[in-house]
Amino acid sequence: MTDLRLGVLGFGLRGSLARTAHRPGAGSRVTALAEHDATARAEAAAAFPGALISSDHRKVVEDPDVDAIVVLTPDHTHAALAREALREGKPVFVEKPLEIGIEACDEILRTAYETGTRLYVGHNMRHMPVVRLMRDIIERGEIGEVKTVWVRHFVGYGGDWYFKDWHAERRYTTGLLLQKAAHDIDVLHWLASGYARQVQALGDLMVYGDNPHRRAPGEPKADDWYTEDGHWPPHTQRGLNPVIDVEDVSLVNMRLDNGVLAAYQQCHFAPDYWRNYTVIGDAGRLENFGDGPGAEVKVWNSRRSGYRGEADATYPVPEVDDGGHGGADPLLIDEFVRFAREGGRTDTSPVAARMAVAAGVRATESLRNGGTPREVPELDPALIAYFEGGQVR
Repeated sequence: MTDLRLGVLGFGLRGSLARTAHRPGAGSRVTALAEHDATARAEAAAAFPGALISSDHRKVVEDPDVDAIVVLTPDHTHAALAREALREGKPVFVEKPLEIGIEACDEILRTAYETGTRLYVGHNMRHMPVVRLMRDIIERGEIGEVKTVWVRHFVGYGGDWYFKDWHAERRYTTGLLLQKAAHDIDVLHWLASGYARQVQALGDLMVYGDNPHRRAPGEPKADDWYTEDGHWPPHTQRGLNPVIDVEDVSLVNMRLDNGVLAAYQQCHFAPDYWRNYTVIGDAGRLENFGDGPGAEVKVWNSRRSGYRGEADATYPVPEVDDGGHGGADPLLIDEFVRFAREGGRTDTSPVAARMAVAAGVRATESLRNGGTPREVPELDPALIAYFEGGQVR
């Protein structure tokens, strides 16, 4: 089988996904790439020898030698670029979150529906071994019927990854509650088998807002903007984005459409970086300890007791070949390539991607308006039926 020829839009922080997708002779290869930054274009030219490298995305989208489009640009650009590619009739991969507004998400879905072009959203966490393990435990009935889910996200590198570039500005993200939580809300929805209908949130800019060490407008990030073990504690950060108007800590309460109650917490100045899920059913609970290699998911379901560090069952998180996000990125690319070629159902879901963004948007509105509750708008039933039916008319 010949390689699926991929046209990539954007080669920034998620350029690693384009590298993962470039597997000449093994199913897919990057044949064209557009990027506005000259340095990134030079890096792309070295990474993908022989590929068309351009500053104009239209040259990639309209290239007859491109079979499918991969959108890896900043979040606020997804709708315009994805819709343009969908109208070209080429299967489209859109990096998560789908967009930064509810209507923008709906426009992408409507365009895919109207054109009949295949749409895939890169919620790679559905392929993370820890998430798959938790879902398997739930589906086996080990904790009974899910009733409540609690998620804590410790973003230890938040000051590096989200407060030194466009992520720090509302106009590009709506807020980090959407940009980061959309991933975990999607997982939460998947584990609980429902979508958020009511949200209430609180949040604040507690640490990075007071840091005066900002870059001048137009000044590029320093070469050492990120180091694995540096820039601690948070107030020692330097070279932050000129504008910072998003929250660095947030808390959300949710009621799902199936009655499940859920909570999500996010902190960008924690000393560690990982996600902790607690899922409680009517016959037990599970919790993960770590979310990468060496992590475990524990289950308590045999009896009532006081604190028990030793669970009734302990499951090691499977180790997979590294390829980004605990091995999830190669699996994500595998699914997209198969879907682009053949269609069919996928573990990721455009509907779920939209619902995660919708919950994040409404939660952000809540936290910026005194924590008042918000309703999450439903999606057009025709679109739900189309995408849940495998995008077949």
